[in-house]
Amino acid sequence: MTDLSTVEQPARSATANSAIGVVFILAGFFVLADVTLATTISTLLLGVVVVCAGFVEITMAIWAGGWRGFLWQTFLGILYVIFGCVLISIPVLGSVILTWILGIALVVSGVGRIFLGNRYLRSGRRLMFVSGLFGLAAGLLILVGWPSTGIWVIGALLGIDLIAHGLGWLAAARRSAVSA
Repeated sequence: MTDLSTVEQPARSATANSAIGVVFILAGFFVLADVTLATTISTLLLGVVVVCAGFVEITMAIWAGGWRGFLWQTFLGILYVIFGCVLISIPVLGSVILTWILGIALVVSGVGRIFLGNRYLRSGRRLMFVSGLFGLAAGLLILVGWPSTGIWVIGALLGIDLIAHGLGWLAAARRSAVSA
C-alpha cells in the first residue's frame, strides 16, 4: 500500500472534490431539464421507502411482544404502507399532497423563525428574520399556485439542491487546493 505524503494529499483531495462537485452540478442541471419527471421519480422512490418503513414498524410491533403500544404501532405501520402505496400507484397525486405539506411546513417554519428572531434572539436577529421571510414567501408561493405547483416543485428543489451541493464541493476543492 502506498503512503501519500502530506504534500500530495491536498492536491488529490482537490481533484476528487472538484470531480464530485461537477457530477452534482451536472446532475442538478439534468434534473432541472425535466422537473416533472424528477418529481414523479422522487415520489415513487419515497413511496417505496415509506412502504418499507411501514412494514418495519409492523414487524417491530409484533417482535416487541406484549400489548403496550402494539395497536398504535401496528396502526401507524399500516398507515405508512397505505400512504406509500398511494405514492407508488398515483405518483402525481402523491407529489401534489407532498407539495402541499411542504408549503404548509415552510409557512409555519417561516412564521416561527420570524417570531423567534423578533422575540427572543439578541444576536443574529436580522438574519433569522430574513430567513423566516424567505421561508414564509416560499411556502406562500407554493400554496398560492397549488395544486399545479405539486407537479414541479419537488423536482425543481431537488435540482437546485444538487447544484448547490456541487458548488459546495467545488468550494471545498478550492479551499484544499489553496491550502496546499
